[in-house]
Amino acid sequence: MMVITTTLNSLAKSNCLPYGDLIGLPPLPPFAITFSTGRDILNGVNYASAAAGILDETGKYLGDRYALSQQIQNFTSTLSQLKTQMEDKKLIQYLAKSLVIMNVGSNDCINNYLLPSMYSTSFNYNPKDYADLPIKSYTEQLSVLHGLGLRKFLLAAVGPLGCIPNQLATGVAPPGKCVSFVNDMVEIFNMPLKSTVDQLNKEHTQNGTVFVYGNTYKAFFDLLNNLTSYGKYIDI
Repeated sequence: MMVITTTLNSLAKSNCLPYGDLIGLPPLPPFAITFSTGRDILNGVNYASAAAGILDETGKYLGDRYALSQQIQNFTSTLSQLKTQMEDKKLIQYLAKSLVIMNVGSNDCINNYLLPSMYSTSFNYNPKDYADLPIKSYTEQLSVLHGLGLRKFLLAAVGPLGCIPNQLATGVAPPGKCVSFVNDMVEIFNMPLKSTVDQLNKEHTQNGTVFVYGNTYKAFFDLLNNLTSYGKYIDI
């Protein structure tokens, strides 16, 4: 998922964050309707696509979707629209203050590597070697976005997929437990992602560029392990 916003208020409007609904703000428009409906794109656009991943083939068995590479192509279409709405200098400032929220990689696990009946990746690669494939592509795509003028990036880690219903339903783990080998795989993916963020910050030290790693894996695990600390919950 890729979301690009221009103000803190836009974060609340984004489909990827829950705060918009709480305070009555509309979500950011999905890219697919920004041309047909004439929706305002100045506060940001949501480029997310269900089942899509970093790798182009991820999720293909589920039908049409925009892989990360296509999401970035979609952003270039938005950029063309923006060029008709503001002067070059203003556009450079606009892009520089925008925030790119990236939350991708989950589908490359559950809708690719963990589906040996449909993909050969788990036969051809061990988890570490497989993680290198999407991370390499991810880094390239981030460089494309930076080259287009974007400067502020929040890259979310992949969460504990071994604890989601999709994996619990396999029956591999005992009742009430997460699928440990899936979570181990996720951690193998997240480690080079964090290293990539560190490397990108070393390479881009000018023009206000900043890459931030969001450890959503740790955050979700803390939530799962300390439910009562976060208020009331329903045990289903």
